[in-house]
Amino acid sequence: MLPKKTSLTIVTFAALVLLLNFAKLTRPLAHSAVVDFHSSSAGAPASATKRTIPTQRPSPARARTPTDLIDDHENLKAFYQALWRTESKLPGAVTRILHYGDSPVTADSITADVRSLLQEHFGDAGHGFILVAKPWAWYGHRGVEVSGKGWHIEPASQSRARDGFHGLGGVSFQGNPGASSHFVLKDDHARVEVNYLGQPGGGLLRITAEGRGIGELDTNAPAKNPGFQTFALPPGAHSIDLGVERGPVRLFGVSFEKDGPGVIYNSLGLNGGQVQVVVRYFDKPQWTLELQHERPDLVVLNYGTNESVFAEYIERYYAGELREVIGRVKAAVPDASILVMSPMDRGQRDSSGQITTVPTLPRLVEIQQKIAAEMDCAFFNTFQAMGGEGTMGRWYESQPRLVSADFMHPLPGGARKVGVLLDQALETGYRQYQARHQRSADPVAEKRQ
Repeated sequence: MLPKKTSLTIVTFAALVLLLNFAKLTRPLAHSAVVDFHSSSAGAPASATKRTIPTQRPSPARARTPTDLIDDHENLKAFYQALWRTESKLPGAVTRILHYGDSPVTADSITADVRSLLQEHFGDAGHGFILVAKPWAWYGHRGVEVSGKGWHIEPASQSRARDGFHGLGGVSFQGNPGASSHFVLKDDHARVEVNYLGQPGGGLLRITAEGRGIGELDTNAPAKNPGFQTFALPPGAHSIDLGVERGPVRLFGVSFEKDGPGVIYNSLGLNGGQVQVVVRYFDKPQWTLELQHERPDLVVLNYGTNESVFAEYIERYYAGELREVIGRVKAAVPDASILVMSPMDRGQRDSSGQITTVPTLPRLVEIQQKIAAEMDCAFFNTFQAMGGEGTMGRWYESQPRLVSADFMHPLPGGARKVGVLLDQALETGYRQYQARHQRSADPVAEKRQ
């Protein structure tokens, strides 16, 4: 049904930080197995045919307008109203964003830049969700140091948990006494929330701040279900530790928050992330509860890079699986806005040695745009906004270089370009929404009532 396992050459995503190491990337998964991660090479399918998107390619001069943000029916209304309340500094008005994506997002690439810009303009409500250890060497979150030991780690895109319980971020962590996690924050936060699995026979987790105990979490429960418990952080506490005291403990992540108003921008990336990972390996009821607990104002679905070289899969199955993911989000959090965000350009060397766009990527973006319109979602055309076909070639040859040698993973300068483009589109769209509704129904006044 889907492409058989092949091996792809990729450089590690640690290049985003160190500009040296290499990362691994998957392709569409087989029904019965997770794709292994190898370092040998393979080419794109010969059956790929070149398509173009029926919109004009933007020039850099258009970067400050939301031309590549398509929202003809105000599908971002819920997000804009939340942002309006936050900007009005209503007490506790926090705008919550969940950004799901593939390998760049695992290192907080692109998302860190969008977060910093939105928080600069609308207020900082905290770092948000962070995994309790590094599933990949390059995993990170800007402004927080993360380390852990003793955990059995199961990402949904790789070894995955058999029960499909992967929490909000798509990764399960199981540990016994001795397993621990350590976080160092650069700034003060008011509280930390632990996202765990309550289960029969669940063990005890101890939480400390600056070496002093601030609470314990008993994960024993009559049945398996996601659990959430919040602990207040003392002022000035920047060093936070979690440690399993007894029995088996299963965690999904932690969330660091400040008192609002402000923005929380959660970076939820999976190495090898694809829409079919969500469809096949996220337990639907469990993920529904995770989403509902977060109460997001905006959910960003930013997949496509890993699927982009498989022409048959794109034509036969991709649209259906994308519809399924959108449908699950809508059913779980019907009041949230959804933004389908296309992948960046992806390059390959052609027979003449030139770096060109993989032929099937524009077709995938075209499908994403169509499905977004059909399902009342906004659409951000990252591929077009960054320059369209051949962008990765230009980025690779630029000084300083903006993309790694796999022509897929942006280096910090390239990631910032994309983050700025997305922020500009969202903020410009918001200002235009404000202007349209300033004299009619004021969402700030509505919220007060």
